[in-house]
Amino acid sequence: MKRTWIKNAQIVNEGKIFEGSVVIVDELIDEILEADALPSGVCDEIIDAQGHYLIPGVIDDHVHFRDPGLTHKADMHTESIAAVAGGVTSYMDMPNTNPQTTTIEALNDKFADAAQKSVANYSFYFGATNNNEGVLAHLDKKRVCGIKLFMGSSTGNMLVDRMDSLKYIFAHAGMLIATHCEAQDIINENIASYKGKYDEDLDIKYHPLIRDERACYESSALAVKLAKETGARLHIMHISTSKELELLEDKPLTEKKITAEVCVSHLYFCDKDYEHLGARIKCNPAIKSEADRNALRKATGTHLIDVIGTDHAPHLLSEKQGGALKAVSGMPMIQFSLVAVMELMHQGILTMEQVVEKMCHAPATLYQVEKRGFIRKGYYADMVLVNPDTLWTVSPECIMSKCGWSPMLGQTFHSKVEKTFVNGHLVYQEGKVDENYRGQALTFDRI
Repeated sequence: MKRTWIKNAQIVNEGKIFEGSVVIVDELIDEILEADALPSGVCDEIIDAQGHYLIPGVIDDHVHFRDPGLTHKADMHTESIAAVAGGVTSYMDMPNTNPQTTTIEALNDKFADAAQKSVANYSFYFGATNNNEGVLAHLDKKRVCGIKLFMGSSTGNMLVDRMDSLKYIFAHAGMLIATHCEAQDIINENIASYKGKYDEDLDIKYHPLIRDERACYESSALAVKLAKETGARLHIMHISTSKELELLEDKPLTEKKITAEVCVSHLYFCDKDYEHLGARIKCNPAIKSEADRNALRKATGTHLIDVIGTDHAPHLLSEKQGGALKAVSGMPMIQFSLVAVMELMHQGILTMEQVVEKMCHAPATLYQVEKRGFIRKGYYADMVLVNPDTLWTVSPECIMSKCGWSPMLGQTFHSKVEKTFVNGHLVYQEGKVDENYRGQALTFDRI
C-alpha cells in the first residue's frame, strides 16, 4: 500500500477553508488532519502544498468528447488529458456521437472504449429520442449518469419534438433528465426573419438574436411544466438568460427536484466578445448580453444555479469559419474551466468555497455519485492542488485538446492548476500528464 501525505495545504471543502493535510492510501483518502497534526504512520511520499488550495476534483457534468465517430475533432483520450490538466477528475459525456448513444449496445461500447482510453473517471448519458422510450426502463441506474433530452436543435434524430414522447420520457425516465432547452420553431422564425433582411450567412453578431431569450425561456418553461406534472427529476443545462432564472427556486440542492447548470462560457463571455473572438465563441444556446452574463454570475452565488459545467465541445478551427449560420457551434473549455471560474473569485463575484460547491460538491450530490466530490475519509482521492496566486497567460503550447485551439488563448489568469490526483494517482504535474493511467467508471448511489 502506498501512503502519500499532502501537507501544509489550504483545504477547501464543505463550506470551509482550513490549513491541514490529507493522507492517501492507494486509491482512497485515509486521513484528514488539521494544522500541524501528523499522519498515523510512515508515508512513502510527502508533498508540501504550502501556498496552495487543495480541493476535491472537479466533476464536469456536461462534455462532448466526440468519441465515437467524430474523432478528427477530439477523443476520450485527448480530452481526458485536457480535463486532468484543468483539475477535472470526472466527466459525464453526451450522446450525440456517431453512432448516437441511443441504444444499450452503443452505451456499452462507450463504457468499454473509455476503460481503454480515459485518463479521468467517466460516465455517459443515454440519449432520448422520439422512438426509444421503451429502452429507458432497462438502463442501469447505478452506471448511467442520466437521460439527455434535446428539446431544441440537435444532431441527427435526437430532437424530441413530439409531445407524447416528451410526456412519456418525463413520466418514465426513472433518473435525472438533463435537458437542452431551445424552441426550434422560434429559432426557425428568427432565421427566416433575419435572412430576409440581410445576407445568406448572417454575421456572428446575429447568433444570440436567432437563439434568443424567447427561444430559451419557452423551452425551459415547458420542461419545468412537464417536470412538475410528472414529478420528474429535471436538470436544465446551460442556462443562458436572466429570464430563465425566474423558473428556478432559490433553495438548497437537496430541497428541490428542478435544478440548473450554468456553463463557464456563459459566465466568462458576453456578446461584446463576438467582436474579437467571432465564431470561436459560437455555442448553443448562444452567449448573450452582458446583462444576462451578470445575472447568471449573481445567481451562481445563490441557490438558483446549482452546478457549473463546461459543455466542452471541440471542433477544428476550419469548422468554425463562417457566421451565425455556417460556423459550427461549440468550443473546447475543459482545460481552463477551473481557473476561469476562479477569476470570478478574484473579482469578488464568488468565494472559493462557492467555486468548490458548484464545481465539485454539487455535481456529486445532484447525480448521487458514490464516494467522490468531497474530501472525506474513505472517499476516492480525486483532488487538485491549485496555486491561487500566480499570473500566467494561455499559450498555444499548453493547449491539450486535440483540436489545438481554445477561446482562452491569450487570456491571463491569476490561478493555476499544479497537480491533479485521480483515484489517488498523480496524473498531472508540472504541465505533464501520465497518459498511461486509466480512470474508473463512476457509480451512482441509486436504488
